[in-house]
Amino acid sequence: MNTFFYIAAAVALISTGLAISGRNAIHALLFLIVSLLAISVIFYILGAPFIAAMEIIIYAGAVMVLFIFVIMMLNVGMESEKESRWLKPGMWILPSLLALILLVNFVFMLNKMSHQNIPGRIIEPKEVGISLFSTYVLGVEIAGMLLLAGIVGAYHLGKQKKKVLHRFLKQEEIEQPGNTEG
Repeated sequence: MNTFFYIAAAVALISTGLAISGRNAIHALLFLIVSLLAISVIFYILGAPFIAAMEIIIYAGAVMVLFIFVIMMLNVGMESEKESRWLKPGMWILPSLLALILLVNFVFMLNKMSHQNIPGRIIEPKEVGISLFSTYVLGVEIAGMLLLAGIVGAYHLGKQKKKVLHRFLKQEEIEQPGNTEG
């Protein structure tokens, strides 16, 4: 079981490093999704299948899709010649290879762990909520502040200077009654 953990940890470290050092925002997000999938495999190995499922559903699913939509709306660095180069099959080899390693690791781990009896108990959502807002309230508040900072940063990145909508509107501003020019 230690080898499965180390393989998933290596995939997480490699994909996180590539996500941080990537120049293309979409490719960085793809590597970040692979990293989050590797972290969910680690949670599953450690005996927390609920957290592993939430990692995939919330972070790798919803939040990353939201990030992709924000990048598409901001139109960060999308030029036609660069875009055609980024869509070549060679650019997909490394993320696909990392995801394949992670998938093979997970399948072998499931086959090996199906023979082992893992003790556990059912934890209800009420217990999770009570634990989050009593024992771990500081972590929840810090995560909330981090999300707020991300939203404010995205707003400032997306805010553009006001542009004149039409050339006639620009002339009306010049020819107002209080204007003494001309």
